[in-house]
Amino acid sequence: MGKAELRLEIDQALLDEARALNIDVEALTVESLRSVLDHKRAGVVPDPDKARQWASENAEAIALHRDRIDRHGVFGEDVRTW
Repeated sequence: MGKAELRLEIDQALLDEARALNIDVEALTVESLRSVLDHKRAGVVPDPDKARQWASENAEAIALHRDRIDRHGVFGEDVRTW
Protein backbone atom coordinates (compact mmCIF):
# COMPACT_ATOMS: atom_id res chain seq x y z
CA MET A 1 0.00 0.00 0.00
CA GLY A 2 1.42 3.37 -1.03
CA LYS A 3 1.58 6.46 1.07
CA ALA A 4 -0.24 9.71 0.41
CA GLU A 5 0.98 13.11 1.47
CA LEU A 6 -1.22 14.93 3.95
CA ARG A 7 -0.93 18.59 4.92
CA LEU A 8 -1.76 19.20 8.58
CA GLU A 9 -1.93 22.40 10.54
CA ILE A 10 -1.01 22.13 14.22
CA ASP A 11 -0.25 24.59 16.97
CA GLN A 12 3.50 25.31 16.77
CA ALA A 13 4.01 25.17 20.55
CA LEU A 14 2.34 21.76 20.68
CA LEU A 15 4.53 20.47 17.86
CA ASP A 16 7.67 21.89 19.49
CA GLU A 17 6.80 20.19 22.79
CA ALA A 18 6.17 16.86 21.05
CA ARG A 19 9.48 17.09 19.22
CA ALA A 20 11.31 18.02 22.43
CA LEU A 21 9.94 14.81 23.96
CA ASN A 22 11.00 12.78 20.89
CA ILE A 23 7.41 11.96 19.98
CA ASP A 24 7.08 10.73 16.40
CA VAL A 25 4.07 12.80 15.37
CA GLU A 26 3.67 11.02 12.03
CA ALA A 27 3.65 7.56 13.64
CA LEU A 28 1.30 8.74 16.39
CA THR A 29 -1.09 10.17 13.82
CA VAL A 30 -1.15 6.93 11.85
CA GLU A 31 -1.59 4.86 15.02
CA SER A 32 -4.41 7.08 16.27
CA LEU A 33 -6.21 7.00 12.93
CA ARG A 34 -5.95 3.20 12.80
CA SER A 35 -7.36 2.97 16.31
CA VAL A 36 -10.33 5.20 15.50
CA LEU A 37 -11.03 3.25 12.31
CA ASP A 38 -10.86 -0.07 14.19
CA HIS A 39 -13.35 1.24 16.75
CA LYS A 40 -15.68 2.55 14.03
CA ARG A 41 -15.53 -0.76 12.14
CA ALA A 42 -16.36 -2.61 15.36
CA GLY A 43 -19.22 -0.23 16.06
CA VAL A 44 -17.52 1.11 19.17
CA VAL A 45 -17.33 4.87 19.19
CA PRO A 46 -15.21 6.22 22.05
CA ASP A 47 -16.94 8.93 24.06
CA PRO A 48 -14.42 11.49 25.33
CA ASP A 49 -16.83 12.70 28.02
CA LYS A 50 -17.23 9.17 29.38
CA ALA A 51 -13.46 8.68 29.33
CA ARG A 52 -12.91 11.89 31.29
CA GLN A 53 -15.64 10.91 33.77
CA TRP A 54 -14.10 7.44 34.25
CA ALA A 55 -10.65 8.93 34.78
CA SER A 56 -12.04 11.40 37.30
CA GLU A 57 -13.98 8.73 39.19
CA ASN A 58 -10.93 6.48 39.30
CA ALA A 59 -8.25 9.11 39.87
CA GLU A 60 -7.48 7.91 43.40
CA ALA A 61 -7.06 4.27 42.33
CA ILE A 62 -4.92 5.30 39.36
CA ALA A 63 -2.68 7.41 41.59
CA LEU A 64 -2.33 4.54 44.10
CA HIS A 65 -1.48 2.12 41.30
CA ARG A 66 1.17 4.45 39.88
CA ASP A 67 2.61 4.95 43.37
CA ARG A 68 2.83 1.18 43.91
CA ILE A 69 4.67 0.76 40.61
CA ASP A 70 7.05 3.59 41.52
CA ARG A 71 7.82 1.89 44.84
CA HIS A 72 7.86 -1.77 43.81
CA GLY A 73 8.20 -1.84 40.03
CA VAL A 74 6.07 -3.77 37.57
CA PHE A 75 4.96 -7.29 38.50
CA GLY A 76 7.32 -9.86 37.00
CA GLU A 77 9.93 -7.26 36.10
CA ASP A 78 12.56 -9.27 37.98
CA VAL A 79 12.01 -12.37 35.84
CA ARG A 80 11.49 -10.98 32.37
CA THR A 81 14.32 -11.39 29.88
CA TRP A 82 13.69 -8.45 27.60
